[in-house]
Order: sequence, then C-alpha cells, then structure tokens
Amino acid sequence: MNRTFALVLILLALGLIAYNVTLVDFENPIQGDSTIALIGIVASLCAIVLMLIFMTSKKIDKKLKK
Repeated sequence: MNRTFALVLILLALGLIAYNVTLVDFENPIQGDSTIALIGIVASLCAIVLMLIFMTSKKIDKKLKK
C-alpha cells in the first residue's frame, strides 16, 4: 500500500466524519439515528488513527532498511 492510497483513505474517513456530524442531533445524541452517526464518527476516527500508525511504521521500516 502506497502513501497516496493511505491519504485517500484518510480523506474518505474525514468526509464520513463530516457527513455523520450533520446527522447527529446534539440535543439527544443517544437516540435514533444520532447513535448510528456517533458510531460512524468513532469508526472513522479509528480508521484515521490506524492509517497514521501504518504510515509511521512504514517510515520506521524504511529508515531501518537504510
């Protein structure tokens, strides 16, 4: 997996976060569709963290091989 693909996945996750924030009812965030939107936001944040960890591990691996 190259860097461009990882950046595209991060941008898609950011787009999903932006979309799900619009679905959250901030007066009742635990009821109805707001719960699903919050789960989507957390899942997208997890995907971003995983991709950043992956990119960091690739940088470390590249430095160790040199």
